[in-house]
Amino acid sequence: MKAGKIGFIGVGVMGEPICCNLAQKSGRSVIALDRDPAPLERLKAAGIAAAESVAALARECDFVFMALPSGKHLDAVCSGEDGLVACARAGQIVVDLGTSPVDLTRMIAAQFAAKGARYADAPIARTRQAAEDGTLSIMVGADADTFARIEPLLACCATEVSHCGPVGSGQIVKILNNMVLTQTVVALSEALVVARRAGLDGKVLFETLAKGSADSFALRNHGMNAVLPNVFPERAFSTEYMRKDIGYALDLAASIGAKLHGAELASRLLQEASKAGFADFYWPVVSRVVGA
Repeated sequence: MKAGKIGFIGVGVMGEPICCNLAQKSGRSVIALDRDPAPLERLKAAGIAAAESVAALARECDFVFMALPSGKHLDAVCSGEDGLVACARAGQIVVDLGTSPVDLTRMIAAQFAAKGARYADAPIARTRQAAEDGTLSIMVGADADTFARIEPLLACCATEVSHCGPVGSGQIVKILNNMVLTQTVVALSEALVVARRAGLDGKVLFETLAKGSADSFALRNHGMNAVLPNVFPERAFSTEYMRKDIGYALDLAASIGAKLHGAELASRLLQEASKAGFADFYWPVVSRVVGA
């Protein structure tokens, strides 16, 4: 084992540029694993070798980062005879960069702790361009010592690294971030529908809102760059991914007896967008079913 070596599991849309930034800025050796050979081939240019399996990667690395699509995928990688938990050892640090259910996060953290390994939930926010530029925002749930160990590595990929509290806290913040963001985009979509049907130019509406109390990142990024021009590319954060995250928010709320009317509406509209054929499109495409 090479001390300090990094393993990275899941080099998809966001994982690939994050992995690349880690290799280029951390000063450590990095190996990667993914079911798709294409990004692994591209990452060779950054000096990143491909691992043969989860178990092989775990044996070789002190740090293991995961950027997976969902809690289901996280559980699959961590569980089983050759999963990360089975292969974990004392002192190893495992970091989940994806958005996962809070209860699953805490359960998996306890399993690693039983092996003497440390676990952190560190879900990422912002766009693929931010992942490429190393300007992500990362919300971390971990004990103070683990956070201190991984913060310099996360800083290779992000300009904002926030320690939110113990394990699970990063997921809570990220899930609620996406909940608020989705509801804001729904509100912007409703405003745009009303403005256009009332004879007002949508560009005038959004530009003017940006000068007042309705200004927000959602308006400037999602509203102006996607909703207003009606541009929703594939291979971006999809409708189904956002629907998953809103589901996590609703599950979390249900577990503590909270009723989220706005989140329920956003979830229903995302479901309608998926049924309308937009499941794989950039999620602000939900605007196409708002006001219909």
